[in-house]
Amino acid sequence: MISQIFILSSKGDHLIYKDFRGEAGKDAVTAFYEKVTALTGDQPPVVMSHKELHFVHIRQGGLYWVVTTTADSSPFTLVEFLNRLTTLIKDYCGSLSEKSVRMNFALIYELLDEVVDNGYIQTTSTDILKNFIQTEAVTSKPFSLFDLSNVGLFGAETQQSKVAPSAAATRPIMSSRGDQGGKSEIFVDVVERMSVVIGSNGVLMKVDVEGEIRVKCYMPSCLEMRIGLNEEFSIGKSQLRGYGAAVRVDECSFHQAVKLDEFDQHRILKVCPSQGEHVVMQYLLSDELPSAPPFRLFPTIERDNGGRLLMYLKLRCDLPPKSSAINVSVTVPVPKGSLSLSQELSSPDQKAELRPETRAVHWDIPRFPGGAQLSALFKLEVPGLSSASMMEVGPVGLSFELPKYTCTGLQIRFLRLTPVQPGSSQRWVRYVTHSDSYTIRI
Repeated sequence: MISQIFILSSKGDHLIYKDFRGEAGKDAVTAFYEKVTALTGDQPPVVMSHKELHFVHIRQGGLYWVVTTTADSSPFTLVEFLNRLTTLIKDYCGSLSEKSVRMNFALIYELLDEVVDNGYIQTTSTDILKNFIQTEAVTSKPFSLFDLSNVGLFGAETQQSKVAPSAAATRPIMSSRGDQGGKSEIFVDVVERMSVVIGSNGVLMKVDVEGEIRVKCYMPSCLEMRIGLNEEFSIGKSQLRGYGAAVRVDECSFHQAVKLDEFDQHRILKVCPSQGEHVVMQYLLSDELPSAPPFRLFPTIERDNGGRLLMYLKLRCDLPPKSSAINVSVTVPVPKGSLSLSQELSSPDQKAELRPETRAVHWDIPRFPGGAQLSALFKLEVPGLSSASMMEVGPVGLSFELPKYTCTGLQIRFLRLTPVQPGSSQRWVRYVTHSDSYTIRI
């Protein structure tokens, strides 16, 4: 049973507040934010308590999504509800951000009135709710220099580069009252997140790749969609067929609406998509990669005659030549008390700075082509630099995005709709790999 739902910005601003049962006052919002900000760790606990009130929250889009309850409700149920609520609001508003929530507060309040009745959850189905929601979404696309909708979209059947409208993948779903300005389209995203640990000797020590196939549908009606995966897609080593370049994962799960009668023989997923965004398949690969890790680091750490700490870093991108990484950020922890930084970077579009609050040097690279190698020389003033304090350097952490690339090699062979949609319907496929945790020991 839910007492309250509220959405807060990262600064604690009240964006949405809904009290269903009057069991707790509005001061619960302040109490929650004080508890979250008082914690020293980066990840606050999902469930917290204040007097007789329990807070359950998640972080999505840089916002706090919180429910409160005074009953002995299942926290897993409430977390699942919050995840579905964020998906629902993303379907109707087009994106999750502080700006979109502020601009669509009337729509969100209308959704909450339909989703929860007197604290009891009714439904989170986009298809059911679109028959009752009257408020239209207000959209405003934020500026992004590296908008993936402009670099990673291409036609699913022709496999040729083809640019979709810039806001196509982030617009609200079409309402039941007619078109909101977009064509009938289906977007299929193959999204992978990789966690890697590379030893100081360059040996790959640990790797995990978590992936999912997301479908976002703008079709008013579609009886069935067939998604063809790699013919040599195998789950576990026991399924390897022994010919061709196999794409292997260790574990795989499917949405309950996915039909698998053609999966074993032909690697085809069949699903009847409803409007909105859905995850039709999730998979996991552990302990190995079919190709080399995307980045290798060659560091040199020493002390110069003036007592300064010298760090010479050569970073190599092992992606294919036609691929590139964007928004690459290299974080190098440095000794305590580091005062100033001088730098020599290999190109003018890069930048680096010493951030005392994180005790690290941050090296930012906007775009990193595959097969290229970049270098940086950092000179730090560290009072009382010793051999012991030099041991405080590292490990190095990387964050990045790899558009049009999957670490596992998973590809969409085809995307077919039944019946064939009349008019100007479009199908788009996007591949992207994110770094979840990429650590290189030095």
